[in-house]
Amino acid sequence: MASEFGDLVYRFYRTLTYGLSPLVYLHLRWRKFRGREHPLRWRERLGRPSLRRPPGPLIWFHAVSLGEGMAAIPVIKCCMERRPDVAVLMTTTTTSAFDVIKNQLPSDVIYQFAPLDLPSAMDAFLGYWKPSAIILLESELWPNLIVGAARNGIALALLNGRMSKKSFQNWSQPAILPLIRLMLSKFSLILPLSTNQGIHFQLLQAPPFIINFSGDLKCAIDDFGMLEGERSILEDLQVELAHRKVWMASSIHKGEEDVILRAHNVLKQMHPGIVTIIVPRQLQHGQDIALKLQKEGVLVALRSRRDKLMPGTNIYIVDSLGELRDFYRLTPIAVVGGSFLQGSAGHNISEAAAAGCAVLTGHHVGHFSQMALEMQRLNPLSVLQISEEKLGDAVNELFCNDKILEERRTAAKQAYHALSRGVVENVWRQLQFHIFNKSMRGMNVVEQRT
Repeated sequence: MASEFGDLVYRFYRTLTYGLSPLVYLHLRWRKFRGREHPLRWRERLGRPSLRRPPGPLIWFHAVSLGEGMAAIPVIKCCMERRPDVAVLMTTTTTSAFDVIKNQLPSDVIYQFAPLDLPSAMDAFLGYWKPSAIILLESELWPNLIVGAARNGIALALLNGRMSKKSFQNWSQPAILPLIRLMLSKFSLILPLSTNQGIHFQLLQAPPFIINFSGDLKCAIDDFGMLEGERSILEDLQVELAHRKVWMASSIHKGEEDVILRAHNVLKQMHPGIVTIIVPRQLQHGQDIALKLQKEGVLVALRSRRDKLMPGTNIYIVDSLGELRDFYRLTPIAVVGGSFLQGSAGHNISEAAAAGCAVLTGHHVGHFSQMALEMQRLNPLSVLQISEEKLGDAVNELFCNDKILEERRTAAKQAYHALSRGVVENVWRQLQFHIFNKSMRGMNVVEQRT
C-alpha cells in the first residue's frame, strides 16, 4: 500500500514537471541570457549531448556544484585506475563548477552539464548515455532521475549523503514522505556524511542494509596543480607577504564582510602592516566589497586585476574561482566563513587544515559540524569556533604568540590527515561490492546495446 502511494505521488510529480517544462525552458533561456548558463552548452541541461558516447559500460557521477564536484574527483580517479574498462561521465549543474572542474578531471572523463529533472530531459539523457550505474553526491535526490534510472535497471549510489534540517522536515511531510521512501528504496548504496545524517535517512525509511559509513569525501582533497602563469603570480604575492602579518577570511557570505572588516580594523590598530585576504563565496560580492571600501578611501588590491600589494594596502580581495586552496598556502591563519550569521551552514574546513593553517570558524557550521567535532576530538586545538565579537582578539592572540599559532597549525594538519586517511579506499570498497560487482551483468548488457 505504501509503495502504491509512493508511485501515485511520483506520477503526480512527473505530470507536474511535464506540464511545467515550457516554463522551465523559458527560464533556462533567460538564465542563459543573463550569463548564468553556459552560452554554448546550455542545451545539455535539456538532455541534449554535445559529445559522443564511447562503447562499453559507463558510470555517471553527478554533483551539483564546485565543492561536491571536487570531492568526487578522487573517487573518479580511483575508479579509472581500478576499472579502466569502464568509461566515466561527470556532470555538474553550475557554470562556476564547470569552469574549474574541467581543468582538474582526467582527460578521459566525459564532462557534461547535468540535465534538468524534467521527464523529456532526463529520459533523453538516460536514453543516450545508458549508464550502468549512477553515483550521486550529497543531496542530489531528484525523482525523475532516480525513478527513471531504476526503471532502466541502473544501479544507484549516494556518496556523502546529507540533507539540511529544512530539507529533512520537508521530506518528512506526510504528503511527500511516500515519494522520498520510494526514491530511497531504489538505491543500492547510501554513504551518509555522518551518523546523524544516517539517522535522517533511516527515519525517511531508507532500507537499513544499504546504509554504510566510509568517512567524509571532502576530507580527501587532491593536490591540484596550477598553470605556470598563475603559480608565478602567487609566488610574487608570497614574496610581498613575507614580512607582514597575514590572515584570511574564506568563503564569506553577504553580511559577513562586516564581521571581517570590524576584526580587520581592530587588528590594524595593533599591527599597521597587517594584510587581510578576503575570499567571498560569490565573485560579484568581492567586487562589491572592493567598490564600497574604495569609496571610503580604503586601498584595496583585487586578484582579478592582478594588483600588487602596494605600501598602505591592507586588504586583498580574491574575486576568482578555483584558487582557494592555493591561497590557504599563503596564510598561516584561516577564518572559514558561512558560519557567523544565524542560519548559515558553514563551509569545508578541511581544505584550510590540509594547507597547515590555524583554523577558525563561527558557530553556525551546519552539516560541517560533524567534521569540526571530529577534528576537535582528534585534537582540541585543530579548530577554534569563535563568536564574531571575539574574532579580532582570537586572531591577535595568534599574531602575538608564535607558539600557540604553531600548535594550532600543527593540530589542524594532523587532524586532517587522520580524518582523510583511507576515505577514498573505503568508498571504493563499498562501491565495488554494492555497485560494480552487482551490476556487472547490467554493464555487459549495456555494452551489447551500444
